[in-house]
Amino acid sequence: MSELRGACIIGQSGGPTSVINASAYGAIRTALDSDSITRVLGAAHGIKGVLDDVLYDMSKEDPAELERLKYTPSSALGSCRYKLADPDEDDTDYKRILEIFKKYDVRYFFYNGGNDSMDTCNKISKYMMKVGYECRVMGIPKTIDNDLFGTDHCPGYGSAAKYVATSCMEVFHDANVYDTGQITIIEIMGRHAGWLCAASALATHMGAGPDLIYLPELAFDLDTFLKDVMDVYNEKGKCIAAVSEGIHDKDGKFISEYGSNLASTTDSFGHAQLGGLAATLASIVKEKTGAKVRDIEFSLLQRCAAHVASEVDIEEAFMAGKVAVEQAVAGVTDKMVAFERTSQDPYKCEPKLIDLTVVANVEKKVPREWINEDGNGLLLPFIDYALPLIQGETKLGKEHGLPRFAKLKKVRATV
Repeated sequence: MSELRGACIIGQSGGPTSVINASAYGAIRTALDSDSITRVLGAAHGIKGVLDDVLYDMSKEDPAELERLKYTPSSALGSCRYKLADPDEDDTDYKRILEIFKKYDVRYFFYNGGNDSMDTCNKISKYMMKVGYECRVMGIPKTIDNDLFGTDHCPGYGSAAKYVATSCMEVFHDANVYDTGQITIIEIMGRHAGWLCAASALATHMGAGPDLIYLPELAFDLDTFLKDVMDVYNEKGKCIAAVSEGIHDKDGKFISEYGSNLASTTDSFGHAQLGGLAATLASIVKEKTGAKVRDIEFSLLQRCAAHVASEVDIEEAFMAGKVAVEQAVAGVTDKMVAFERTSQDPYKCEPKLIDLTVVANVEKKVPREWINEDGNGLLLPFIDYALPLIQGETKLGKEHGLPRFAKLKKVRATV
């Protein structure tokens, strides 16, 4: 394929992670070093930055600060949750995107995000093909939910899983200090897929984690839950239960809705705002049992815990961004970079490419055979799957005992 010369835009979208900036740095550094890419632009707040013509000239950044992106959490360029309409019904946004692409001679577009972001990436790719504007579009995966289809795992998951497992071990030790009874309920992110909550099983595997774990892959029964908790409590005098925020009853109603109206609030993609589940369950358990009950919601803490990020996750996230640019320059378009586990012992992962159409809006769930028969714990195959992803430590620099994160200038691009 003939060489395509032009500028590139790199955007970040969806919920932040500990390593999304590692992917950005992989893409930015590789693009800056490419002879085919004439200019490297960062979109402010994802696709909204393209629509609003707020783009940053990444060549103006200090190389040392760019390098710090590898160990800086959250989305350095800014993120968004913006849903593009179906172009056949309303192509207003797409015409604007094309206008901006032409204005800056953009021939490469890299979008870093999860399911909804891959949907955005797919729509833009197909529109550019339809109108005959040559622009190579590549998706770079990201999500702590680990629910992107077609990839062994997602950048962001390993670090979040490490935080969840570590925090559960710390909670375990705190909860077992006193000789009095206590029930602890930990709420962990995960709307429809329970990968992150499942990571609490790594703590249990190490002998200091939840007694019970509930994922949204299976319908949740409140009476069964109360019996499970009391069985453990009566036996041990303690009980720790980890629950995924998206657990639901047999009718599909979120359990968090039992005690709150948060789930009636939705974002532009129609996703309910969840939260408050642990408090709801704790209230029910306390009322039914009279036991001392604590509720803990990890909330945003689990997304961007760069201090406990996995080295494997950081390096693979960087690789995803790097490969996306290398493949686009080589002539590939309309793909997402995915991971294939080629060896378990020793662990080895290789990048592969999958069609954006295949991955967009398809969620990968925790396999039923990895969940125990009672639906309240994980089995060894999950442990074998997840353990390699949390290995290694971050090389995050410190100043005055605190993290030294990247500080970007964010110089606005002009024509």
